[in-house]
Amino acid sequence: MTATSSTKQPIILPGKDIVLDEDNPFEAMMSRFDFAAEQLNLDPGLYRILRHPDKQIIVSIPIQRDNGEIEVFTGYRVRYNAWRGTGKGGIRFDMAVTLDEVTALAAWMTWKCALVNIPFGGSKGGVVCDPTTLSDGELERLTRRYTSQIIETLGPESDVPAPDVNTNERVMAWIMDTYSMHKRHTVTAVVTGKPIEMGGSLGRREATGRGCMIMARDAMRVRGIPVEGARVAIQGFGNVGSVTATLLAELGCRIVAIGDKSTALYNADGIDVVDAVNWVEHHRYLSGYPAAEVIPGPDLLTVDCDVLIPAALENVITKRNASDIRARIIIEGANGPTTPNADKILDDAGVFVVPDILANAGGVTVSYFEWVQDRGGYFWDLKTVNSRLEKIMVDSFREVTTMAEQHSVNLRIASYMLAIERVAAVHRLRGLYA
Repeated sequence: MTATSSTKQPIILPGKDIVLDEDNPFEAMMSRFDFAAEQLNLDPGLYRILRHPDKQIIVSIPIQRDNGEIEVFTGYRVRYNAWRGTGKGGIRFDMAVTLDEVTALAAWMTWKCALVNIPFGGSKGGVVCDPTTLSDGELERLTRRYTSQIIETLGPESDVPAPDVNTNERVMAWIMDTYSMHKRHTVTAVVTGKPIEMGGSLGRREATGRGCMIMARDAMRVRGIPVEGARVAIQGFGNVGSVTATLLAELGCRIVAIGDKSTALYNADGIDVVDAVNWVEHHRYLSGYPAAEVIPGPDLLTVDCDVLIPAALENVITKRNASDIRARIIIEGANGPTTPNADKILDDAGVFVVPDILANAGGVTVSYFEWVQDRGGYFWDLKTVNSRLEKIMVDSFREVTTMAEQHSVNLRIASYMLAIERVAAVHRLRGLYA
């Protein structure tokens, strides 16, 4: 399969002269959108609609610190497209949060939900802060004030947040409670990724990693790589990376490299993933783990392996290191780990890339399950959750590979084509309100 034009010049449609900046996360993502839209012969009017977010909110969040001082933080919430259904997307607390990043992630969520054919649109949110400098009380006040500032856009039928970078079940509980207090009744379906006791779903925490495992397993089968003994390297050992590593090890894969922000580790004979997970539970990070060799962080991406899973940061595979990657398969557990310029290099090298909007869609799929369970007031057992997740991920992988073969493009472009066509189809059916 070949599709190297994610690095070609941007398409020009009537009245729209676009200059793409690969370092801008929104434009980097939209460069793939542009080529997929061209392959679909997307109507210029629909193109213009789909290239713009529905709503971008910027709010000031004043809170009182524990020492009595007032500090004002900046928060964002972007609903990119909700024509297929409720906006869906996480909230992150991080100093690197920008409006461009949040908009790009909201667009990714739009395509991701359409790709796995669940009735959601795409949203994303974030607060510019360093949560490690905030006490529990300050973090709660920040969360609740942020929620109140964007409450008009939130709701089970309009926009449903979930955990993301530096947020978790506890933060979702605060958001749900704040929203419920304003509505004067308990509204469990306003967020997903909640504690089980508050209407959360079994299997939600592991869902993204489980989806990555399913994609890695099926990609290896397509490429003729035996799963038993396959060498896997995973960048990122948080929730996604550690769960993926654990599940792949259970299938018989050899996890030869893992890393987090503290260190990168390599062991050609395989790392005991259960032992490494236990180490992190007691020490927070992988740093100091004794049963593997410490290697430079960037080297983790270029170790000799069958499957590479970047499950940490955006833009880690670039034109500077793509030619050094020795993996035969890449499963993008993180959002946007590969830049458009790197796509061409990987294509030319024959690397089989399962893109982020497919590879890490397990999380939003089980978030959808949680939303359905909350709205129905009936909850599923873990076997049911996992079996339904398996079916959606396997079916989506098959649909994408079929699209790729039919159009002679790679899986990333095929994924965008399938997702864009599904969103565009709803726009055509609903028409333009005026």
